[in-house]
Amino acid sequence: MTSMAPGVTSFGHPVTHGLLFGSCGSEDWREPPFRDSISRAQMTSDEFETWFEKGVTDGLPVVPPTRERVQLMLAGTRRSRDMLIGEMPPNYGRLTVEKAAVNAVMAGCRPEYLAVLLAAAECACDPTFNLHGMSASTHFSAPLIVVNGPIRSRIALNSSFGVFGPGYRANATIGRALRLILMNVGGAWPGRHDMATQGSPAKFSYCIAERADASPWGPLREDDAVTVFGGEAPHNVNDHVSTGAAGILTTLADTAVSLGSNVGWFLAQSQLLVVLGPEHAATIAADGLTRADVQRYVFEHARLPLRTLKLGGMWGMQDWPAWMSAVRDDDALLPQVPSPEDVFVMVAGGPGKHSSVVPNCTFSRAVSRPVVAL
Repeated sequence: MTSMAPGVTSFGHPVTHGLLFGSCGSEDWREPPFRDSISRAQMTSDEFETWFEKGVTDGLPVVPPTRERVQLMLAGTRRSRDMLIGEMPPNYGRLTVEKAAVNAVMAGCRPEYLAVLLAAAECACDPTFNLHGMSASTHFSAPLIVVNGPIRSRIALNSSFGVFGPGYRANATIGRALRLILMNVGGAWPGRHDMATQGSPAKFSYCIAERADASPWGPLREDDAVTVFGGEAPHNVNDHVSTGAAGILTTLADTAVSLGSNVGWFLAQSQLLVVLGPEHAATIAADGLTRADVQRYVFEHARLPLRTLKLGGMWGMQDWPAWMSAVRDDDALLPQVPSPEDVFVMVAGGPGKHSSVVPNCTFSRAVSRPVVAL
């Protein structure tokens, strides 16, 4: 039997408050709200160390989730505190609104962020997203939260300079809160149900907003909505010299595929997210290309010849449709995603000749949910 760390149950959860963790089918975890919460007066002299000792952090200090703080956080939603959001993989802990609020407090969220977090958590619990497969895999993908609609401005989500980086509370804490939920409710701890060989910085926090004001094609969605995409960390697309769409898209398509990528081997669930910088997007649009044209171009050109695919990667393990498996021409260029619609195209970032491609983990499909406003 695999030994567990001190204070950890066979479910992989630290033994601590039922309010933080999913039940995993055990009635013993279903405690009334705050029965086991710690008041300010009960805190040790170093309240931050207390939560490290309880084993409920992501390795960084957390905001202690006192009764008062959690109650304030719950003011950010109309949903009942006992409402079940879903069963959070990989251990399928029962995620309620209240448990989400506790982890949101610990992550440093403001109450107005909670509705976005709940929508993201709903996406992550959707079987189509296959969070269990993502977490249990040795691959190192993470749920990327993409936020659309007016709520981006209302809660000051960054969609411009350094959109994938630090410096903005909403982006940093919403992404972190989902990760804490994955760990504390879903049980996805490194080496215990999160089996990524090397992991990724994106596993700390991964949340961006679309920069609709800089998109020549409009937003992916007009309404307040969240899309969760199971992606790797961004792959840089550096093109400082192209003056037209053809050059930029050729560079982008080349960046999108490689022998070592997960994308393409399990074709039915492979997807790509293209995050164009505003300058690249404007250059492409100036040549008359639509978003659908960009999707089609990447679908047709982000390909490798069969002879290259035979050299390594996951050759012999692939799950391809019959027509692809029947190809014998070593020069044939085989698709990496099932269709142009499996290439998502959005705009984000600041000035500069850079864009990004985010490949998915190849056994997850993006899921969207509306943000339920107050």
